[in-house]
Amino acid sequence: MTSPIADFKPTVFFGAIAAIGLLIAFALFDTSAAATRFQAIQSWATHNFSWLLVGTVNILLVACGYLAFSRLGHVRLGGPDAKPAYSALSWFSMLFSAGMGIGLLFYGVAEPVMHFANPPISAFSDPGATLPRGLARNAQHAMGLTFLHWGLHAWAVYAIIGLGLGYVSYNKRLPLSIGSFLQAAFPRIPTLLVDLIDVLAITATVCGVAASLGFGASQINAGLQLLAGVPDSGMVKAIIIVVITGLATLSVALGLDVGIKRLSEANMLLALGLALFVFLLGPTVYLLDSFIQNIGYYVQRFVYFSTWTESYTNEDWQSAWTLFYYAWWISWSPFVGIFIARISYGRSVREFIAGVLLVPSLFTFAWMTIFGDSALHIELFGAGGLSQAVSASMPDALFAFLGHYPFSQIASGLAIVIVATFFVTSADSGALVTAMIASGGHHEARFVPRVTWAISIGILAGALLYAGGLGALQTAAIVTGLPFAIVLLGICFGLVKMLQHEVVKADHAKRQE
Repeated sequence: MTSPIADFKPTVFFGAIAAIGLLIAFALFDTSAAATRFQAIQSWATHNFSWLLVGTVNILLVACGYLAFSRLGHVRLGGPDAKPAYSALSWFSMLFSAGMGIGLLFYGVAEPVMHFANPPISAFSDPGATLPRGLARNAQHAMGLTFLHWGLHAWAVYAIIGLGLGYVSYNKRLPLSIGSFLQAAFPRIPTLLVDLIDVLAITATVCGVAASLGFGASQINAGLQLLAGVPDSGMVKAIIIVVITGLATLSVALGLDVGIKRLSEANMLLALGLALFVFLLGPTVYLLDSFIQNIGYYVQRFVYFSTWTESYTNEDWQSAWTLFYYAWWISWSPFVGIFIARISYGRSVREFIAGVLLVPSLFTFAWMTIFGDSALHIELFGAGGLSQAVSASMPDALFAFLGHYPFSQIASGLAIVIVATFFVTSADSGALVTAMIASGGHHEARFVPRVTWAISIGILAGALLYAGGLGALQTAAIVTGLPFAIVLLGICFGLVKMLQHEVVKADHAKRQE
């Protein structure tokens, strides 16, 4: 392997720094009009390119099915004799902490309740919503939409890019980078275009992770306000981002095996502890029934959910939800894809698809059922009031929900710790990956670039949160996710082509023996 200094790509590094600097300057210029400006950009992007986002995630999911069930599924990352570098438990913990993280805590209660209270009228709401049966239907629709946003489509995005990058790195012995994949799959692609795509990948990664950090800072602030009376203000959020970014910088400095791996495993244990608390002290039997029914409803409505685009209505519901999620997953994909590839040596294509696509989706469905359906149970059969609390402040949703449980202060404190640890793993994993891209795909990027990117992510998150709040974070994810959707389609096509070539070559070699 070449030295990290030799692999340093100044065009990519300084190009990405310049792009992120421009984003920060744009966010901080005329902050009084920032929220309106960000909303206008988001509306334009989602109105004109919803077809691209919806089409991309569906194509990637179909490709995952083809790779898993065809002969291509036998190809192994690293060659036929490669053995997995990490145990299944460590592998799942790291890919899940990197892939979802803060979002599960932020949206686990808020999203189902929001969909229940304010469903998209054209497709899912019930005219008799004031009646018990109508409310029950809206609750079912709410969980179906939540499963759509957090299920197979999100993980298909990660699976395709992670598999493609892992294949060229471990089987073609090329640097672990998007540029290396594109040059292997499309040998005639201009070098300048490859560098521009790497710049886009870094910018998308930083924006996607910054969005998560902004959500996390808002939620930690809400929890501290509840527990300790800390004011909900931009200054407090900025301090939270500085502190957590410092911890992320320390974690990324320690490296993958010492910092990120151990913190990811701790994340999972803490998150499972909170979920078990809600499951056992909440409506347990109701949750078990709901989990089965939610999956059935998701499967029954899968094609309709997956291809619904609001084309026959004048609504703009999807821009704030479905399209934002798709763009968010896509903007995270360079970061999560490279990170998953980095930890997936020795996995077969079929094992990779099953592990990355199915296991995290089922875990996410269980998590959303435990928190979402417990919240809906309070709305349908209990004291109610969560709809009003969530509408007033989404960051407060989890803590308002936990207030209905015994030991709520302890549970809320644990939730703050979990958000903080997910905050750190998202930031340190993102910093590690962006450093790898900027260094030409070197697996052990240098200390200074890793720290540089950790700090950059924190600064961008703070600037966007200060300038336009949560809306600015959404806009940044969508604007960077849109162009990268085209790159993902190219990666999907190139991956299938290369795997088919390898299988044909292997068949030819067997016939020659």
